[in-house]
Amino acid sequence: MAAAYRVWVASGPLSDEPAGTDSPELEPSGPERPGVGRDQDAPRLSASPAQAILGAPFPENAMPSLGAVTFLVRDYDEAIAFFVDALGFDLIEDSPQGDGKRWVTVAPRGSRGTHLLLARAVNDEQKAHIGKQGGGRVFLFLQTDDFAGDHARMLAHGVRFREEPRHEPYGTVAVFEDIYGNGWDLIQPA
Repeated sequence: MAAAYRVWVASGPLSDEPAGTDSPELEPSGPERPGVGRDQDAPRLSASPAQAILGAPFPENAMPSLGAVTFLVRDYDEAIAFFVDALGFDLIEDSPQGDGKRWVTVAPRGSRGTHLLLARAVNDEQKAHIGKQGGGRVFLFLQTDDFAGDHARMLAHGVRFREEPRHEPYGTVAVFEDIYGNGWDLIQPA
């Protein structure tokens, strides 16, 4: 038996007007599943998830930012070298925490957004997830305003791309792997 889901689609152009004004309303599309769909009291997003990743406006009452995302690594220093040298990231912080632990954060050069917290795996369960943090899917999206330059620099530093760059309606993109095998998109929005 196939699962049934409710999908919400915009019935008009996207806008950052609050719900209840002349902005388009969301309507259900497809078979219903009780309890699935948009909470009518929840803040209304003004864009699709893809547009949100690429910088579309958010509701007024949204959280200000996501500070860090944990990224499992085998070794702090090899991970720092990859992110700083191959990807061109800034090392934001590297502070000893005792017992061999360190608080290490990196972020794309000049970024004011989310940092990656490089966390050394310390047990078998964590070690088993190194390189599998996206469950086989592209895990992170690295946005650039110089795709050709960043792509060339990354290739020169031995970064493995799974595909040749391609041009899509949303921008230029190519999937690459980090040193552990996690998939990333290098993307320059259209």
